[in-house]
Amino acid sequence: MRVAFAGASHWHLPLYLEPLRRLDGIDLVGMADPDPDWAAACRERHGCPGETDLGTLLARTRPDFVFALGQHADMARQAAILIEAGIPFALEKPCGLDAREVSGIARQAEARGSFAAVPLVLRNGGFLPHMNHRLADDPLHYASFRFVAGPPQRYRDTGCAWMLDPARAGGGALINLGVHFMDIARCWLPGAQTRVIASVMGNAAAGLPIEDYAAVTVSDGRRTVTVETGYLTPAATHQFDMHYAVDMAGGYVTVAGPGAVDIADRSGGRETLAMPTTNVPLYEVFVADVLDRARSGRPPLAGLDAMAEAFGLIDQAYAMAAPFRVARPA
Repeated sequence: MRVAFAGASHWHLPLYLEPLRRLDGIDLVGMADPDPDWAAACRERHGCPGETDLGTLLARTRPDFVFALGQHADMARQAAILIEAGIPFALEKPCGLDAREVSGIARQAEARGSFAAVPLVLRNGGFLPHMNHRLADDPLHYASFRFVAGPPQRYRDTGCAWMLDPARAGGGALINLGVHFMDIARCWLPGAQTRVIASVMGNAAAGLPIEDYAAVTVSDGRRTVTVETGYLTPAATHQFDMHYAVDMAGGYVTVAGPGAVDIADRSGGRETLAMPTTNVPLYEVFVADVLDRARSGRPPLAGLDAMAEAFGLIDQAYAMAAPFRVARPA
């Protein structure tokens, strides 16, 4: 299977590339990135051709599948190129700058019958599938998610300072980290009445144009999901201040770090289950799964329509908590 990357200077590249190299039957045929220095260094860094233009890369390498990353402002354009070329792809979240943009490429993909996956990787194993199974028989009351990453300097350090520009990134901690949990909110509160009822954002820690803290509450009128994200904790990349809590009729579930879920039932019983609870280890699962689905003709686990639904909530949150987003023409 011939695989290429677009927008490959994105800091998530290793999360895809390292597991890809461990798979049998995969040929890395090329990478594209608008940065000419980065594109020129592709052969030395990754042993494959590099181009600054995605269309040129596709014509030169004729891949069977593309992992599309890059700046959020470029993602919808990349998707449109891949849809037009008829090439199956996975588009890094958030897939664009707002729900309108993502809904547009979702409609294009549907009209063309395109395979268009989105790495909402918490769907790929561990905590979310386990909770989906529990909630099928035990109704949700409340859920809260705290997921706070390290300071914004890490984006400068990885050559991705555009993440601190709302015109290129679409926002800050919410659009970047909160998207996984807004997807969970849509999964658990799927009704048409679900909306954001409270949104608070700030930039007191870093003083940047993007928010370094956000707290958003989503409700369907009866149940609520609260999502708290930030760029605050003095931690290395892929380390988080995290705490999840889910209250159900039959019990209470908590996560206080990566790798374990604690469950307390109403009769006093307790158990701890080992499983992935954060996004990073699930990219490896996603890479193998999405390539297998594309090969076998099965639909992606999460597609552009799922991302558009989560983005609808994100848009509502930013509308309540301006000015941490650049206004776009209607």
